[in-house]
Amino acid sequence: MSSTRASRRAVLTAAATVVTGALLLSGCGDGKDSGGKESGASSGTRRITDATGRTVRVPSTPKKVVALSEPTLDAALALGVEPVGATAGRGQTGVSTYLAGKASEAQVVATVAEADLEKLAALQPDLILLDETTAAKSQVTKLQAIAPTVVTAKLNEDWKKAFTATADALNQKAQGAKTLAGFDADVAATKKKLGENTGAVVSVVRWQNGAPSVVGKGVGHVGSTLSALGLDRPADQQGASAGHSEPVSLEKLSTIDGDWLFFGTLGDEADGEKAYAAAKKVPNFGKLKAEKEGHVVVVQGSAWNSAGGPLAAAIVLDDLTKALTS
Repeated sequence: MSSTRASRRAVLTAAATVVTGALLLSGCGDGKDSGGKESGASSGTRRITDATGRTVRVPSTPKKVVALSEPTLDAALALGVEPVGATAGRGQTGVSTYLAGKASEAQVVATVAEADLEKLAALQPDLILLDETTAAKSQVTKLQAIAPTVVTAKLNEDWKKAFTATADALNQKAQGAKTLAGFDADVAATKKKLGENTGAVVSVVRWQNGAPSVVGKGVGHVGSTLSALGLDRPADQQGASAGHSEPVSLEKLSTIDGDWLFFGTLGDEADGEKAYAAAKKVPNFGKLKAEKEGHVVVVQGSAWNSAGGPLAAAIVLDDLTKALTS
C-alpha cells in the first residue's frame, strides 16, 4: 500500500470516529425526544438555537473548537478561546494577519470559499462555528456529521449580534456582554474627543490590482463604528453593501473622496504603504481632498477589510482615535 493511500485511510478513519461521536453528542441534531418534546441536556452539554433555527446540542465547555469564518475566529479569540482549526483570511494563506499572533496554533482548514472536510475531521473537534460570510454555510449537514455545528449569524448581520451568538455557543455570554460594554465605553470616549472632526466624512477603501474598492458599509464592525462615532460617509458608501467589497473604476475616483480616507489592502500596514505609494502615481489621486490635506491614513487592512468581530473593531477604533482626535 502506498504511503499516500495509507495516510488518506488514516484520515478517513479518524473522520469516521468523529462522525460517530458527533452524532451521539448532537442527538442526531433534532433536539427532541421520542415523544416530540425537548429532552433534558445530557451531562456536559447544552442546547442552543442557531441563526438558521436549528436546535444544536453543544458542549458546555468546548475544548476543541473550529472556527470556519473570520467573525467566529475573531470572536473566539476575543473570548480567550484559541480554535484548533480556523479559516484563512481573505486573500491570505494563513489566518488574517491581525489575528496571527493570537491564533498561532490553529491549523487552517478552510477559506472563505470552502472547508477542507478531511483536514477538519482529522482535528476531532467538539464544536464547529461558522456564519453566512463563508461558503461553508452550504456544508452544514456534512459539518454536523463531524461535530456539533452552530451557524452564528446570517449574512450582513450586525457584528455585535453575531458576536453575542458566538459567545453563547461557547457558553461565554456574560464575558461577551462585558467585552461589548468595554468597546462601547471606548467609542463614547473617542466621540467626545473628535473636536473639529465631529461629523467628518470618512471614506474607507481597499486598494487592489491598481484600483480601489469600497469596504466597511452597513452594520459590520467598520460601518457601525463610524456610525456610533457620528461620522459620515461619502454618498457612494452609504447604505448596505451589495457584497463584501464594491470595486470603483478609476474614472470615478472622486467618489471615494472625503475629509479623511482610510486606506488599506488585505494584508498588513506595510503592504498598505506599498499600495499607497502606487496609488499616488494614479492620475487624479493627487486631486483628492483627503490626499491634498494629508488626511490619507494607511491602516492594517486585514482588520479593516475582513468580516470581523471585537478584535477587528478595536483596531478600527484605535486607528480612528489616533487620526481624528487631538
